[in-house]
Amino acid sequence: MKKLLLLTTLFLSLATQATEEKHHEDPTKVVTRVGVGYNDDVTFSGSIGLDEIRMINASISDDASEWRVGGSWLFDFGIMNFSFNRAEYDNGAYKNNYSVGTFLPLSVFGFTPGGWQIFPMAGYNYNDGEILQETSTEIVSFNSQNAGDFVLTPNTSHGGYLGAFGLKPLNDDFSLITVAGGMMGSESYSGYWAGGGVSYKISANQSLNIFGFLSNDNYGKQEKLGLSYSYQFN
Repeated sequence: MKKLLLLTTLFLSLATQATEEKHHEDPTKVVTRVGVGYNDDVTFSGSIGLDEIRMINASISDDASEWRVGGSWLFDFGIMNFSFNRAEYDNGAYKNNYSVGTFLPLSVFGFTPGGWQIFPMAGYNYNDGEILQETSTEIVSFNSQNAGDFVLTPNTSHGGYLGAFGLKPLNDDFSLITVAGGMMGSESYSGYWAGGGVSYKISANQSLNIFGFLSNDNYGKQEKLGLSYSYQFN
């Protein structure tokens, strides 16, 4: 009986959410949009809603040094995401990341502490690239690139990640957004990421946000503060 009551409550909550317009920053929203941003580099982004449940998305920096291609599949209980991306770090280090995971909105359980909409995330990722390591000898391999007392060496790892995305509408126009998480994997791989900012809804189709982001793992550290604009198509 208790299980039936829980399932009924969950179904009614999902049905209510399905009929409501999702927040423009909701990570489970399937939408077609284009955007442009700046965070040390100009970045172009966009997504295409193939139908009501499937979406593909991509972003690329103006010099094509960093990029991301991904997609989403929306389910009643959350959304499944996959992503392929490349990130560059100081002294020539870089990382190619392949991941698949999910977001789960806790609001389906009626859990919105202090008005925050919380979306836990979890998934699997695979990394390959070149990592900066300290040299213990003056002799390095012919294929490696010197960087002072360090050398770039190939590195791969399998692992997983856990985190959460938070969203709090302050009024009809302004919202707080935040994200944090960590990852661990083989070959002693570990790292974390965190960020936060403010989103402003200019109109039903346009939005602007200011967002600061920090990430740190075996490949390197990134600190970015950016401004982005997006236009959503009906």
